[in-house]
Parts: sequence; structure tokens; C-alpha cells
Amino acid sequence: QVQLVESGGGLVQPGGSLRLSCTASGFTFSSYHMSWVRQAPGKGLEWVSEINSGGAGIDYTDSVKGRFTISRDNTKNTLYLQMNNLKPEDTALYYCARRWSELPYDSWGQGTQVTVSS
Repeated sequence: QVQLVESGGGLVQPGGSLRLSCTASGFTFSSYHMSWVRQAPGKGLEWVSEINSGGAGIDYTDSVKGRFTISRDNTKNTLYLQMNNLKPEDTALYYCARRWSELPYDSWGQGTQVTVSS
């Protein structure tokens, strides 16, 4: 079955860095667009970034541009999110999600918690 497993979250001070990973199984990873979506405490889901199936098309929400970098390794079935210069407002549960082309997301991971605090 389709599985997406996030890892790499944790507690970090403002200005610090973390690298999230999302390991996929049960489907042809290289055929799907992949995204990171986050949910801050008490708030709704916020799309963060997407990378297309081949890795050439990338987009970010404005609040993370210049600080976060999405990437993927289709040989390892893994999606990454390098997060630098973290801010308290980046505190959230981070999910990876897949979608086929421009269709809605159809599978999500369980999430990994990122907490930015001094």
C-alpha cells in the first residue's frame, strides 16, 4: 500500500536549520508531484512547497522563499525539505503529500513536528 513516512523534525532555536525527509513506498514515486504542507497549532493546513515529478518544477509559499529548499531523489524514493534560518512562525506539524499531475492530493504522511523556540 501507499506509504509516506516523514522524519527529521525536532526542536531548534530561531535561526537554526533542519532537514526533513519523506520516504515513499508502495507506488512509483518518480511519477508523482510531491509537496510539503504544514499545520501550525490551532490553524489550518498551509501549503509550503511543491516539486514536480521530474524535479525541475519547484514552487514555494512566499513566507519560506529564500530559506527553504525542496528536493527529491527518485532513486531513493525520498523527498526532502532543507529549512534554514528558521523562525518561531515555522513551528508546525509538517506533512508530505503526493498528487498525480494537477489532481488533488490523495496520500499524506503522518507528519513530523518542527518547533522553533529559544
